[in-house]
Amino acid sequence: MSSLLKQLADKVHIYTSYQYFAGSGYKTVEASDELLRFLIEDMGYKAKDDAAVERSLEWLEKKRWQRAMEAIYVFREDKRFFDVVLNKEEAEGDIYVEIAPEESDDFSEVEVLFEEEETRQEGRSAYVKFRAEISDVLPIGYYRLKLTTNKNTYQTMLAVAPDKCYVFDKKNREKLFGFALQLYSLKSKRNWGIGDFTDLANMVKLTADNGGDVIGLNPLNVLQYCYPENASPYASVSRLFLNPMYIDVEKVPFYHKSDKDENLLKKARDSETIDYVAVNALKMKALYAIYCRLNDHQSDEYVKQFENYKKKDNGDLHRLAVFQAIAEERHHLGEKNISGLETALGHAVSKFAKEHARQIDFFKFLQFEAERQLKAVYAEIKKCGMAIGLYRDLPVGVSKSSAEVWSDKSLYLAKSGAGAPPDNYFPLGQKWGLGAFNPDELKERCYKPFIRILRANMMCAGAIRIDHIMGLSRLFVIPDNGDAGTYIRYNEEDMMNILAIESHLNKCAVVGECIGNVEGGYIERLLDRNVYLLGVLWSERKDDNGTMKEPQEYEEKYFASVGTHDMPPLKAWWFGTEIATMQKLGFYTEEETQKAYHWREHERRLLLNALDRAGVWPQDKLRCGDYIYGENYPEGLEEAVHAYMAKTNSEVFMLMPEDVFQSMKIQNLPGTDIDKYPNWRSKQVIDVEDMAQSEALKRNINLVKLQRKS
Repeated sequence: MSSLLKQLADKVHIYTSYQYFAGSGYKTVEASDELLRFLIEDMGYKAKDDAAVERSLEWLEKKRWQRAMEAIYVFREDKRFFDVVLNKEEAEGDIYVEIAPEESDDFSEVEVLFEEEETRQEGRSAYVKFRAEISDVLPIGYYRLKLTTNKNTYQTMLAVAPDKCYVFDKKNREKLFGFALQLYSLKSKRNWGIGDFTDLANMVKLTADNGGDVIGLNPLNVLQYCYPENASPYASVSRLFLNPMYIDVEKVPFYHKSDKDENLLKKARDSETIDYVAVNALKMKALYAIYCRLNDHQSDEYVKQFENYKKKDNGDLHRLAVFQAIAEERHHLGEKNISGLETALGHAVSKFAKEHARQIDFFKFLQFEAERQLKAVYAEIKKCGMAIGLYRDLPVGVSKSSAEVWSDKSLYLAKSGAGAPPDNYFPLGQKWGLGAFNPDELKERCYKPFIRILRANMMCAGAIRIDHIMGLSRLFVIPDNGDAGTYIRYNEEDMMNILAIESHLNKCAVVGECIGNVEGGYIERLLDRNVYLLGVLWSERKDDNGTMKEPQEYEEKYFASVGTHDMPPLKAWWFGTEIATMQKLGFYTEEETQKAYHWREHERRLLLNALDRAGVWPQDKLRCGDYIYGENYPEGLEEAVHAYMAKTNSEVFMLMPEDVFQSMKIQNLPGTDIDKYPNWRSKQVIDVEDMAQSEALKRNINLVKLQRKS
């Protein structure tokens, strides 16, 4: 690798090498020259040959001297510094600085101290760079800054962040608990084959009635309308909007019983797993019938609310609806018959929107109703007085064929996508094919796309889980036409400050998912900013032998749980169900299978010993054997495990219904698709209406409450 190429890669924040954990130690991977040149070009710089690299370095050297101020300055409230570049004549004159709240023209002068840092001669002009410090204390939020010299007026944005993220009010309860749910999996006697917002409201009541304060959810974002079988909640077409599949159709105004297709409904309800095609057909047909009735009720308050909802659109809603209408048209007519609509720009899209106005309006109606029903759930949370309420999940990205990317292609890397480096589970790495923000372009947009995504997912939430939160610092990217990748770095301080601002403005705590290849010191930096971490029983080990952490060794700033949606439920884990599945699918050889079973045997022993030491077995179901070989499932095991986790220092503990009701089905088997495993389709063992009277739920909750109070 030439020194010039390495220098340019470093300048544009592309890693020339990275490490990952393999087996018993770390392995270093050097990025090839070809990969570096490709990614540098994808980020908008020239790197075809050494001459191009040299020109790019020269341009970058001059870049900061070509504008008075950057697009935005993001700083903490006690470090109000920014820099200014002025020509010498302006620098020697008077300088006035005014600021106004972001959405206001009400500017007022502020005192700024200027300290000369550097001078530079460019051609015939001399320039001075100042370090500027705002003397006035600014409240948390966003501002417009106007700087006036004897010749010109310049403007920029300021983002003022708190030192730490928002911390929820525990309402005099020392330790909190609740449930972690996959909303789609909720089964009830009244839903239409998939969990919906009414089921969620009922779970809120159930949780609150039992002393719980939080419900964790899978991502609620909108998925592909024409391909409902693409059901992964982590592969949405927009993180800005909700999945209309979660609408309770019978709660929509102007619903008629005739809208319900009883045959299709029976098919959807009777299906052992979620039949997304049947559910989608059933719900969309009914919702379109309701939408068509709105014309007959123009004076109704509900219709007026819908019209106001559309008027408040900043453009994101319209672009999503147009994208969905185009996708539907392509689905019916085929790709070859639809052209000129590859991006949101251009005359062809405007023409299409006019010709398909009604269908576009229907898609907007779906978002209006989904948001209305989610807000009804939020009202129930407030009524119940839950300390946290909904704990929502923000995916790390969206598909490159999503409304977000289609709407703003220049914001994303054009020829590369997000993925993950190799590790013990995926020795070849993972190619997710997700759109990755171009770091420079994101800053030029004043981080507004990121801010809108945060706000959309903090809506109605008391906490938010940031999937792969390491992506706010560095993200592994892979060329679309290749397999090797490396990391690109984002401005971590800016991204974390924006996260802290939105956390406070929305009164929403932040939880960071950072299981994987974590950079040294990163977890400590998260904890320093009041970002909670996930504390998963199966991941919290003390040594290479797999010894489980004692309850008192868990961090307080944890949202703790037994497992996750990517892990088998407790009973399935006990019997090694996922091991057998992996062997059946050809992912494990016979040797690897036997090794996995032996390790699981070892883990069962470790778990039983940990439960014994903690003294958490229910008194009427004390351990009565070793069960080491998995020949039986210990009676009361899930109760003991939940008591163990409830006993931890963690401020929040969440039970999973799959564990309580002894489900044997894993929600998602990483590395597989629907052709190999029915991911994201498992229904709960028990109806929501029957949970409250369930002896299993009562026993588990009572043990959890006992430990959470101690």
